[in-house]
Amino acid sequence: MDKRTICLLNDSFPPEIDGVANAVVNYAKNITKSGENAIVVTPTMPGADDSAFPFPVLRYPSIDTRKKLGYVAGYPFSPETARVLTEQKVELMHTHCPITSCLLARSLRAVVDAPLVLTYHTKYDVDIAKAVRGKLLQESAIRALVQNIASCDEVWVVSRGAGENLRSLGYEGDYIVMENGVDVPRGRVSDEAIAAATGRYDLPQNVPVFLFVGRLMWYKGIRIILDALKTLCEKNVDFRMVFVGEGADGAEIRSYAEERKLSDRCFFTGAISDREIIRAWYGRSDLFLFPSTFDTNGLVVREAAASGTATVMIRNSCASEGVGDGRNGFCIEENAAAMAAKLEELCRAPEVMQVVGENAQRELYVSWETAVQRAMARYEVVIDNYRSGKYPKRERFGDEFFKTQGGLMEAFARVGELSEEIAAGLRIERDEALQTIVRSRQELRGRFGETKQELAERYETILQKVDRYL
Repeated sequence: MDKRTICLLNDSFPPEIDGVANAVVNYAKNITKSGENAIVVTPTMPGADDSAFPFPVLRYPSIDTRKKLGYVAGYPFSPETARVLTEQKVELMHTHCPITSCLLARSLRAVVDAPLVLTYHTKYDVDIAKAVRGKLLQESAIRALVQNIASCDEVWVVSRGAGENLRSLGYEGDYIVMENGVDVPRGRVSDEAIAAATGRYDLPQNVPVFLFVGRLMWYKGIRIILDALKTLCEKNVDFRMVFVGEGADGAEIRSYAEERKLSDRCFFTGAISDREIIRAWYGRSDLFLFPSTFDTNGLVVREAAASGTATVMIRNSCASEGVGDGRNGFCIEENAAAMAAKLEELCRAPEVMQVVGENAQRELYVSWETAVQRAMARYEVVIDNYRSGKYPKRERFGDEFFKTQGGLMEAFARVGELSEEIAAGLRIERDEALQTIVRSRQELRGRFGETKQELAERYETILQKVDRYL
């Protein structure tokens, strides 16, 4: 039986590091490990080197918007991408972002004739609110986002809370909860590895160490942490706090820690990409603090659990799904006073932190291998549903546009193939090369004639539909 080829699309990918990029890497690794083929499609990133990955990475043109937005913005109409994926015989496309990558996938669907799955990872309405000014523009952006999501053949969410957020944006379709995994093994690293990674920081023995790992953004609940730590200082409760990560609010967060006079007990390591060093920090900490209501999955909670470290999180947040308060984690109300009270209580009962951490390791940990196996089993159902015509046809105006765009991409891809024929012809004898060029030009004219007529018919259909809306 031939291997299946799965195309994974996302707007971010290493060297850009975030939770969704990490998810795509682990999907691709585990699909490849299972014996199937994975190909990642992502925007071009300055300085990117994809040679070390055990799967192909196909990059399409982008605009460098890192100074303004923090990431590159891909141009979602790529003829070369269409050509390569057609040659690869892709059987399913799985996009992990409902913006540029989804636009590209919708264009490609008409070319590669494969179903499209989308995973909704994060609360994009929060990101839109930060990036777009003006309520009307924000609402328009969210409508476009929801339309993009609704155009996919199947929608997955990483938690029940993520599904509820999607509903709150106006999405009315079905979705399936498909949890992510973590890419760290179960178990604590050696004491020697912990000492090597954390030894240069003032972390006295028998003093509780609290940890945060993630982007330094206020919406992660970091103000709650810092205000709670200030309360502990006022009550003469000793502790150490370590923040691992970087982010747009990093400078403000560091300044706020200084204002609260926490500099002697609060340390910022910056971004760390080495997963073994991050595991060492999980192993060195007594408690992980994650008071975020933004995150839809909170994989860091499971990463901490892998090392036997329990988490303090917000009650009824997405991160708290599956967590029993006092059994395999600790749940509090969303305020600094509740955080301070819980930390003071646990500092006086270190044995409780240890027992709950051990329970978390047994009960909350999910590996990426397990998570992707579940996803691949669902891929089979999606492919079968698509081939048997169980998914609705996409007849809305927007989908007709993307089908037309897909036809354009296919036409340009054919032009590229013809150019390659001409280039190859130049390497043979002159007369034969000229004959190849003449034949190619004739074929090119013929194909463009067909494409021109097809596009004219499609655009006439579009105009008729527009007339009905006006």
